[in-house]
Amino acid sequence: MTAGVAMRLIAVAAFAAVFFWLGFEWRDRSCDIATSKTALSAAAAQTAAVTAARTTEQAAATTLGTIGEHHEQAREIAETVPAAVAADLRAGNLRLRREWQGCETGRVSDAAAAARERDALAASRDALAGEIVRIGRDADNDLRAAQEVIRADRAAINGATP
Repeated sequence: MTAGVAMRLIAVAAFAAVFFWLGFEWRDRSCDIATSKTALSAAAAQTAAVTAARTTEQAAATTLGTIGEHHEQAREIAETVPAAVAADLRAGNLRLRREWQGCETGRVSDAAAAARERDALAASRDALAGEIVRIGRDADNDLRAAQEVIRADRAAINGATP
């Protein structure tokens, strides 16, 4: 073989090697691009899921905060109930049921009790009636708040707005 033919064979072999290497590089880069696109798609889906979960969590927190504020307002209002009920009983604007009217005074005869004791018992009865009303109101407020929390939780689970 002559030197020219050998050079041509070396040139052809070099071109073949270069094209073979370029083919592998192109395939590797194509695979890298496809993998990157898949990873990007998965990351976007995960970001969307996290964003949706945070939005739901924030909405639930806002709803529960509102329920808590209403419950606290009701509790503050309930603190004034005993005094208002006692004042209304004393003023005659509110009357107790028959079974409550004589419960305390039935134990002490009117003839034997001094006027001061009767007034103290009546005031005590009025104050206790106010406390009983407050306790009932507190129980109603607690139950109402618990039901609102349950409704909000169920709405969040079902994907609806409360």
